[in-house]
Amino acid sequence: MSLRLPFSEADLRRYSRQMILPEVGGAGQARLRQARVLVVGAGGLGSPVALYLAAAGVGTLGLIDSDRVELSTLQRQILHGTKSLDLPKVASAQARLEDLNPDVRVVPRELRLDRDNAREVLAPYDVVVEGSDNLATKLVVNDACVALGRPLVAAGILRWDGQILVVRPGETACYRCVYRREAPEGAVPTCEAAGILGPVAGVVGSLQAVEALKVCLGLETAAAGRLLLYDGAMAELRAITVRRDPACPACGTQPAEERAQG
Repeated sequence: MSLRLPFSEADLRRYSRQMILPEVGGAGQARLRQARVLVVGAGGLGSPVALYLAAAGVGTLGLIDSDRVELSTLQRQILHGTKSLDLPKVASAQARLEDLNPDVRVVPRELRLDRDNAREVLAPYDVVVEGSDNLATKLVVNDACVALGRPLVAAGILRWDGQILVVRPGETACYRCVYRREAPEGAVPTCEAAGILGPVAGVVGSLQAVEALKVCLGLETAAAGRLLLYDGAMAELRAITVRRDPACPACGTQPAEERAQG
């Protein structure tokens, strides 16, 4: 039986293993081709996310990062290689992703997101995957996604552990419901100070990619509204239900003046 969709023979060979899934099929693959996903951070989490989204055939893949490739990052940031040292991460990532799948339109932007530019940068995308290494950026991205109504797949990693939260604005708790504000400087250790096992980034980033693809495909995202906790040392994955905080300054339902008082 011929598939009456705009796929070439090469497309059918490339995506055949996922197109035979009942949840994907030709219609789902067409949805992925039309999808626009932004990956914030081209590091430990962004590496597996971007690789799997490109491999799956996401049509437009945006990349945001302001850093350059360093030798100390190659232990976990598998999107880059030794030949890319000192290059902007977004340039290194673009070359790797276009080699992996030339059909994907990669849109690199070498910048740091802040409250002044976040909405403008995020607005063209359907889904945002957040994998930065600091809470300030995560909260900026969360607030912009809530304001724009964009689904968000946020994650963080440290040592042997990782966590993921899928946010559907207006339906589930947002990232700020869980982490209301930035911790005092030095209160939360960084990967540079506390360490990170490279494959932990691979596991958590891969889980992010799965959730992002489900959102793009229009599938139920059971992880939405639940904080997934991965413990690499104990080989455990737990889920904690988180509820919207009516007083949340980003997505709260209380009147603005009551939220301000809280």
